[in-house]
Amino acid sequence: MPELPEVEAARRALEAHCVGRRITRCAVADDPKVVVAVAGGGGGATRVAFERAMVGRTIVAARRRGKNLWLRLDAPPFPSFQFGMAGAIYIKGVPVTKSVVSSTDEWPSKYSKFFVQLDDGLEFSFTDKRRFARVRLFEDPETVPPISELGPDALFEPMSSDSFADSLSRKKIGIKALLLDQSFISGIGNWIADEVLYQSRTHPLQIASSLSRENCEALHQSIQEVVKYAVEVDADCDRFPVEWLFHHRWGKKPGKVNGQKIEFITAGGRTTAYVPQLQKLTGMLCSKAVVANPEQVAENDDAKEIETDPEDADNLNTRKRVATSRVTKGKEKRDACSREARKNGGGKEKPGSDYSEDNAQTAEPNKVSTSSKGEKADPVRRSSRNVSKPGQMLSDGHIGEILEALISEFFPLCLVRYCTRLFKDALLEVGRCNRSILGKTYASPVEHEHRHI
Repeated sequence: MPELPEVEAARRALEAHCVGRRITRCAVADDPKVVVAVAGGGGGATRVAFERAMVGRTIVAARRRGKNLWLRLDAPPFPSFQFGMAGAIYIKGVPVTKSVVSSTDEWPSKYSKFFVQLDDGLEFSFTDKRRFARVRLFEDPETVPPISELGPDALFEPMSSDSFADSLSRKKIGIKALLLDQSFISGIGNWIADEVLYQSRTHPLQIASSLSRENCEALHQSIQEVVKYAVEVDADCDRFPVEWLFHHRWGKKPGKVNGQKIEFITAGGRTTAYVPQLQKLTGMLCSKAVVANPEQVAENDDAKEIETDPEDADNLNTRKRVATSRVTKGKEKRDACSREARKNGGGKEKPGSDYSEDNAQTAEPNKVSTSSKGEKADPVRRSSRNVSKPGQMLSDGHIGEILEALISEFFPLCLVRYCTRLFKDALLEVGRCNRSILGKTYASPVEHEHRHI
């Protein structure tokens, strides 16, 4: 897939061989998906208008921003090329990113979308096999989308180190996804993002705002070095340094770079190659990613930084499911009580009801009590009808049981024992002075049993 170095190599080739030449012939493909020449139209009329606008014009300059290229002519409109996944510029007899059209090759290619012949006999063509590219005709390409929506170019308009770090500090998304966002920095694609993250030792899922100042500076430096080097060698991958991740990342095949194992995950919606032993998640902002994607993160050894391995992640998921189940059950019981209260007139007793305070059941944690009417009631969040008369006291042990049941209804299971141990002694001390909880007193099991008999 063409990225900034490949598009820049095409721009430089056009700049070197085509600037100053006049267009004598132009052929535009009958492909309205790729060729978007005139707003609101497709088909033959659009192609004819496009071709007529080109013939007789002189190429003044070749311009680029990000992965978009356009030709500046001696008068508007100007042709613009968005390379997509397989777009490429071919100049007959001139090498462009190692590609040279020979006399035996089909010319122009059946995949050609825009073909031009110049007054000196030179010919060039924009091709696209996969039809994800776009060829457009603009009065001023820089002032309209998609080019006007692009961020600063990674080569021509690099951010300063301070501006880069300040910008990252405000971004609450994964760093790989941010680098792929062309409105943030234009020109960085999938392989460049993987390469700069590897060289700066940054995990692709790391939240951008959580990066340290040193990490931001290392990433900024890696972007500059990788982009400039790739452009200097005209995007010839055979001339990339052998220690680059680039040579080992294709095909999602198991491999190593500099003796370190390469793993593959999905980051920013794209297949991502990284080295777990060197690129580790750090800080609290990464923990959600580890828990949410254990098959992608924990198995790749990323969890070491936060002391979570796959087995612990599974245990954590189990505890979360148990706690969620307990909270859900408690909510269902409370909802049932609320419905019953509404039936009985907003929680008040109906005249003539056979319910009395004397037949209240003792609150037992984690059990459902049954009233004299055979209706189930919440063992913890009971209405004021279910309490004993003032002056009837609870034992210290019974207060602890009620407290644990209360906590278990509102906190995850993994926090119950911790919270109970932390607060039980303090609340029991208060209970010895005043046996009421939230202004309601409870009868002890012995006193309740005696009254019931």
